[in-house]
This record gives sequence, structure tokens and C-alpha cells, in this order.
Amino acid sequence: MPQDRPDPLRPQDLTPLVWDQNGIPRSSLYGDVYFSAQDGLAESEAVFLKGCNLPEAWAGRDRFVVGELGLGTGLNLLALIRLWRSQGPKGGHLHIFTLEAHPLSKAQARRALAAWPEISDLAERLLAQWPGQARGFHRISLPDLGVFIDVAIMEALSALKAWDGRANAWFLDGFSPATNPQMWRAEVLEQIAAHSAPGAMVATFTVAGAVRRGLAEQGFEVAKRPGFGRKRERLEAIWPSPAAVCPERPRPARVAIIGAGIAGACLARAFARLGAEAAIYDQSGQGAGGSGNPAALVTPRLDLGDGASAHLYAQGFDHAVRSYALETPQAILDLGALQLEAHPADQDRFDRLAALDLFEADDLQRLTAAEASQHLGQAQERGGLMIKRALVLHPATVLQAWLPKVNPAKIASLGREGGAWALRDADDAVIALADCVCIAAGAGTSALATGLPLRIVRGQVSLAQGPLTTRPISASGYAIPMPGGVLFGATHDRDQTSTETRVIDNQRNLAQLSGLVPSLAAQIDPEALNARASLRAAGLDHLPVAGALEGQDGVFVLGGLGGRGFTLSPLLAEHIAAKALGHPSPLPHWVGLALEPSRFERRRLRRQTHP
Repeated sequence: MPQDRPDPLRPQDLTPLVWDQNGIPRSSLYGDVYFSAQDGLAESEAVFLKGCNLPEAWAGRDRFVVGELGLGTGLNLLALIRLWRSQGPKGGHLHIFTLEAHPLSKAQARRALAAWPEISDLAERLLAQWPGQARGFHRISLPDLGVFIDVAIMEALSALKAWDGRANAWFLDGFSPATNPQMWRAEVLEQIAAHSAPGAMVATFTVAGAVRRGLAEQGFEVAKRPGFGRKRERLEAIWPSPAAVCPERPRPARVAIIGAGIAGACLARAFARLGAEAAIYDQSGQGAGGSGNPAALVTPRLDLGDGASAHLYAQGFDHAVRSYALETPQAILDLGALQLEAHPADQDRFDRLAALDLFEADDLQRLTAAEASQHLGQAQERGGLMIKRALVLHPATVLQAWLPKVNPAKIASLGREGGAWALRDADDAVIALADCVCIAAGAGTSALATGLPLRIVRGQVSLAQGPLTTRPISASGYAIPMPGGVLFGATHDRDQTSTETRVIDNQRNLAQLSGLVPSLAAQIDPEALNARASLRAAGLDHLPVAGALEGQDGVFVLGGLGGRGFTLSPLLAEHIAAKALGHPSPLPHWVGLALEPSRFERRRLRRQTHP
């Protein structure tokens, strides 16, 4: 197990916020204020912005990264974003990594920030994406401003070890070292040094001797500066630049994406947000594969462990529902999905899932058989787990919003030509040249990413038209509303490649539906069913593939998503775009490692060495 995996937060550790007689928010756990009673916004500007030589420090850069210890009310972030909006480089990107072990609620943060109407517009935008208390990484995006914020809800050392970025500036704003020594210990300062870019500036309000010595021991050049308000002094520090700094890797000017399903659409969106327009290639056009169904269910795969799968699906689900709700609300057909108990063991399993701290407290709600019956409007012998933020989507609406023009070409092979990647057709003719290629071709991914062990799974869904209604429901199968009827299924046949629909598969789906919602199944005429069959690719270890192909510089894969493409693609596409363009990833580092295409070869070599 990775040593940097975050430790669970205990409920009693979550800090209750109290307000003093002057209306200033104070932590009852640490006995310290969140910001100066004199003027918190002015303090942020004087201590952190001025202390890190902003805006001068980002002059001439198209990307700037800031790390912060202590999200608190978000006031430092808003001061920084306001400065970036007014004086940031045109077309530039600001990445902020911040952490918080004891997150405030949205209501608490809103009350605290209400003191500064001059930042109210930015505050409302930040609060609209404010993370809850679910343990893990959360991304907040303000793409029109070129601002991306990754919030780690976890203890400082675990968060820093999990981050894959390098900061140009650090805001050290934890509570006082006297009351919160854990935030300032040597191991944390060591991680700050490890995640600092050459010339990185550090600013903090404290001049405690332990902090001065700790930064100096890590190699920072430390100096005292005049403080703000009643504090006489503050600290500034700089991470020295080496004598010869290696030049940054050139960013790809030409990006090609192979595949026009949800993975390709999310990749196009992610690259565009980072200033790189991509060309899309798909012989069959938009949504021809598994993304072409008339409805899609966005739910996480529920994992009781604390490994990469559990963290990936929890973070991916949260990111997906926030992204669709903010950017394509018109695509949402229904909210919430009930997963019924399929086996006796599910009773205990669902109880434990509902208590997981990787999800928000009200994301997963346990229902008794009586409550499930009331929800569905028919008698149920089994209880279930209500996934309250699950979505039913209209896929075509999402694809139309996020996909640019699709070039109707079949890419049969990739090869190097003149320092670029040549995309060739079946006759070996060059269709296009690109510096960066992303393969998101679903079941066709393995043909281009040779040797990648993905399993092909054929799935047929059945479509019942007419005045039928259902609440989204799943167990061994699923039933979800769609425009003009109900979509249900699906079959799951490994290593079959035909997309011709079959009457027998409609019968299998209807039999499965009878076990879920008998009253709905009884209303459906088996002879009047429509169907759609498509192929999906799944990772052999039940994890998707997201990352660079080893030995093929500039080629990336997003695949193996199985039936969770609409759940995982928004997050994983942003991870791949970040890796391709040299930006910090929204994924914890150890989760990203577990998804790399090279993992299969690493395991094979380990088995050879240690049978």
C-alpha cells in the first residue's frame, strides 16, 4: 500500500467554527482566528500576495502554480484570483493547490466572506463549487479566468505527498505553530521544498523560530519583513534556482484525439480549457459506440476498500455530477438512483458503504425495504442504497456541448514522421500530423495501443417506448427514464464483437427487469421493444487506463472505462490533458500511477522476479 495514502479523518476532528463577539470566525479546536480582525482581505494581500512578489512573479509566464496550507474561508484564494483577473497574463493559467483537514461548510464560508462586497462575485463562484467534507481531492474550475483549484480535504502531510505539482509560490496559512504544530513540522516543510519550482517564493504570517529554522534547514533563504496590523513581522523565503535550470518541455502545438464518444468529448473540453484546441477523428462520427445510447446513468462503482479504485470512483463521481450540473444542466433527465440489495451480504455491505468518508455525508442513503417500496411505488422485499446525486443524462446533449467538429476518418495506425506523429488510414496514407495524440476509441483502443490488455464486452440495451415511468434503479441490471420511454438492460457478454441486435437479448433484459420492477416489466410488450448493441473496453484489473504510453512520447490513452464512461471521463480527461501540457493533475499521484498503461508490464515483470 502506498505510504502517502491519506489517513481517514475522524468525525470528532472536524473543527466547529465559532464566531467571537466581533463577528470574527475562530477555530474552537485551535483557539485561533481565520483572519485578522483588522481587515482579513488586506492581510491576505499584504502577507501573501506581496510576500510572494505578486503580480511581478508571474510576468512573462503562461502558467503559474500556487500552493497553500490552509484553505480556511477561501479568502486568500479570492484575493489571489482577483489579482489574477486584473493583472494576470493574457491567456495564462493559474493553478492553486490548497488543503484543509477541517473544512468549513458553504454557509460558514459565505458568512465569513460577506464582509467584503468587493469580492462578492468571485466569492459566489467559488462557493458554487465549494467542496464538502468528503476525504480526498476536489477540483474547482473557473475556466473563463484560466483558474483551476485543487482542494485536498485531508491532513497536510498526506495531501502534499499525494500532489504531483510544483509551486511557484507558497501561502503558509495554517493556524499558529503554537496551537497547530502538526502543520509546521519538519516533514511538512520537507514536502514544501520537494514541491517547489526553482525560485519559488514562500510567505507566511508567523516568524516562529521553529518555522524559520525549519525552512532554512530545507534550503530556503529566509528573511523577516514588516508585518500586518498588530503583527510586527512576517516571513518571506525563496527556494534558490539552480545554476542551470533545465528548459521546460515544449508544449504540443497540434493535438489529435481519436474517438468521438464521451471520453473524446471530455478530452476535447479539457485541452481547450488549457488553451490547446484538438482535432477529433472518428470514422462513425459523434457517439457511435457506447456513448450513443439515448440515456446514461452516472453512478460510482462502490468499493469498501481504501485503494485506488475507491478513491478514483468517489472523486470521479463527485467531479462528474458537478461538471454536468454546472455546464450542461439541460442534459440531466433525472436525479438519484436506487441500488437494490441483490444478495443477503449486501445488507451489511450497504450499511458500511453509507458510512464511507470518501463521499459526502448525504450522498449514500440507506433505505429499508419499506422505504424502497415507497420510493418506487411498488412493494419491495429488499432494501437498498440511494445514491442521491446520481444522474440520468441525455448523452447526445453532452457530446454536442463538448465536442468540436468531428473529422470522419478511420485512423488505422500511428507512426513517427518528421518529429511528429502521423495518423494513417488503412491504406497507410497520412490523415494528419500531431505533436500529441490521445487514443479514446473505446473498443478500438487496443488496435492503436498495441499490446494494451483490454477486454471487449458487448452490451445490448432494450428501449421501451410509450407512457412508461420509472425511477432510476439498478442491481444486477438497471432501468432509467429516457425521452419517450424507458431504457433497461444491459447484457454483458465478454469477447463478443457483433453489434447486431438480438431478440434473445431483449428477452434476457426483460427477464432481468422483471426481477427489479415487476409492475413496469408487465406493462412492456416484448414484441414492441427496440434495442441497441455496442462494444465497450474494460481493464482486466477493473480499473480504467489513463496516461502516457511507455516508449511512445506524446501518445496517451483514455480507455478501459467499461460502463462508467460518463462517470469517469470528465476527471480522467483533465488528468491526461494536464500530463500532456505540463500542468498539475487533479488526481492524487498514487491514484494516477495505478491507472498508467505501463502498470500491466510492471506487474508482469514483478511476477517474473517474484513468482
